[in-house]
Formats: sequence, structure tokens, C-alpha cells
Amino acid sequence: QVQLVESGGGLVQAGGSLRLSCAASGIISGIRTMGWYRQAPGNQRDFVATITSGISTNYADSVKGRFTISRDNAKNTVYLQMNSLKPEDTAVYYCNVLQWANNYWGQGTQVTVSS
Repeated sequence: QVQLVESGGGLVQAGGSLRLSCAASGIISGIRTMGWYRQAPGNQRDFVATITSGISTNYADSVKGRFTISRDNAKNTVYLQMNSLKPEDTAVYYCNVLQWANNYWGQGTQVTVSS
């Protein structure tokens, strides 16, 4: 089992920045892809960004050029640096880890961007 603890959410004005962190613990061998998803009220959970163990990254079109995903394998932690935030980025952000064939989710952290 993998446990995920997220941090770094909060309230920020449009144009501002936030950095999310997600630390994995427990049985962490075999973790391949780490990533972030988000869910706004009334919407489905959407893909934001992923990073593989080989440090290959992938981003949703809506965040390209503004968000940067990175990971520290020594700390089993994935980060999401969010710049130039927009009100439409407001959502609960969830960390996701793919370990072998299993998906694990964090509890979510709220990001609110005011206009």
C-alpha cells in the first residue's frame, strides 16, 4: 500500500503562484508514474500533469507553459509548481501514483484563485 500526503494548496490572486507537494510513503517500490489531477465543483476529475520515473512529463493543454511538474525520487515526492494562476484553475488538486498496476490517490488539496 502507498499513502500519499499532499500540501501546498491555498488562496491566491490571479497571476500568483503556488507549489503543491505530495509525499509517498509505505510500500513505495515499483512506483512508476506520479501525477496531478484536479476536480472543480460539478465537474469530473481532470488530468493536469504526469511525470514518469524516467522524468518524462506530460501536461494538459490548459496548463502548458504555466505549470511545471517535478519529482524527487530520494524523497518519494512529486511537486507541481503553478504560475500565472487563473480563476479557472480553482479546484481540488489530487496527487496520483501508479505502482505496478495499482492507482493510489491523495486526499486532495484545495486551490482557490480569486479574480
